[in-house]
Amino acid sequence: MEPTAQRDRWLAAIGAAADDAALAAVEARLFGSKGEVLELVRSVTALPKEQRPAFGKAANSVKLEVEQALAQRRGALAQRALARELAADAFDPTEPGPRAARGSLHPITIVQNELVDLFTSMGFRWEDGPEVESEYFNFDALNIPRDHPARESQDTFWLGETSGQARCLLRTHTSPVQVRTMQRLTKQGFHPPLKVIVPGRCFRSETVDKSHEHTFYQMEGLVVDRATSTSGIGIAHLIHTMKTCLRVILERDVQVRLRPGFFPFVEPGFELDVNCPFCKGQGCPVCKQSGWIEILPCGMVHPNVLQKGGIDPEEHTGFAFGMGLQRVVMLRYGIDDIRQFMGGDLRFLRQFPEVVR
Repeated sequence: MEPTAQRDRWLAAIGAAADDAALAAVEARLFGSKGEVLELVRSVTALPKEQRPAFGKAANSVKLEVEQALAQRRGALAQRALARELAADAFDPTEPGPRAARGSLHPITIVQNELVDLFTSMGFRWEDGPEVESEYFNFDALNIPRDHPARESQDTFWLGETSGQARCLLRTHTSPVQVRTMQRLTKQGFHPPLKVIVPGRCFRSETVDKSHEHTFYQMEGLVVDRATSTSGIGIAHLIHTMKTCLRVILERDVQVRLRPGFFPFVEPGFELDVNCPFCKGQGCPVCKQSGWIEILPCGMVHPNVLQKGGIDPEEHTGFAFGMGLQRVVMLRYGIDDIRQFMGGDLRFLRQFPEVVR
């Protein structure tokens, strides 16, 4: 049968559909797995070769016309339903419409903002610095030797170098802002005491797993004061500050340990660990079976770093710390996979009452 012979019958059936259910039944009859329109198109293969081009062209034309008729009828039925709804006595045009779904802050941003509020209430000032950093500020000014493994390409994203200029990289930590801030303030005539926090994004050439990411967030802290003052900065001030921070941000008391650690920009240096909340110290993949999670590298600022910042290390001392914000969020919310933060999965975000609603 010629395609045009069936077109009028199909169009009439579409036009006679009185509601969405009837229209859906017509559409299933025409475009279902054995629908009449699809069977017409498929029948072209049974024709002699010389008849196929003309028949196929006509069949596709009818198929397109029927699809357009379905869309138009669907729109007409929707308009009719809307008109009935608007004419109903229950319709109130002054009633507010449905609220659009709203997003909110990422859990890392929420915790970062809380930390900023905490430290500013303790007298710290918020500083920022570039994510594309020079080798000098990222390594040299922080007393990191030329042969240190952190400078290797397997640990750092290098951006190359230009003629006559220092090499640039994606900063591996927020510590460069320490030296930048000290240099800028001392040039402006500012003198310690100095209390600074630096939240920001960092990058390292890491192998991504449950506890490591190539892009992560840190919060750096720096406190400098005169060594001879009555409030001279010491390790006790460092420990008190860290415990206060963890108690407030994790919303509970946590078991911590302070162990020696080597970082070229502090001396002495420490690793402040918290007891793993996932295994309660028994050992699991998150804590690498140790029962502890490294969260706060810290220590007393190395005299060479103070000197690079324009501050006399003979007269001043201070402490510095740097925490991984993802790990703080993981401890707070019981998240056992750091990859969730950059996954972009709204199902993950909807688990947090403060986030997407």
